[in-house]
Amino acid sequence: MATGKMTKTCATAAAMAALFGLALAGVAGAEGAAPAPADLNGSYQCKPNPSPCLWSGATASITQSGNKLQIKGTNGAMADATLTSDITIAAGGTFNSLGIIRADKSIDWSDGTKWTRQ
Repeated sequence: MATGKMTKTCATAAAMAALFGLALAGVAGAEGAAPAPADLNGSYQCKPNPSPCLWSGATASITQSGNKLQIKGTNGAMADATLTSDITIAAGGTFNSLGIIRADKSIDWSDGTKWTRQ
């Protein structure tokens, strides 16, 4: 494996481990209570950070019902997700990423992209 590819793989694994740790901390801190749903409904601009926006395309939209989310990319990709705490998201399906919700409602994803609300 090339050194650059190994470094990127290690960095991605470390980021995913950190996100998973934050998700567990959020769940443990809630002591059995359901997470307070953040309002994530809306359109988002995907910004490479450092990975390109391959899954969603240039923009994506999130539709929310409680702690359940449906994510749609402008390129037709769709995924279901769950708000796992007041600051974390777990997206399954074809997206398969973890996200951290920032105070400005932007989302840093474990796939190396950042989504900002439009």
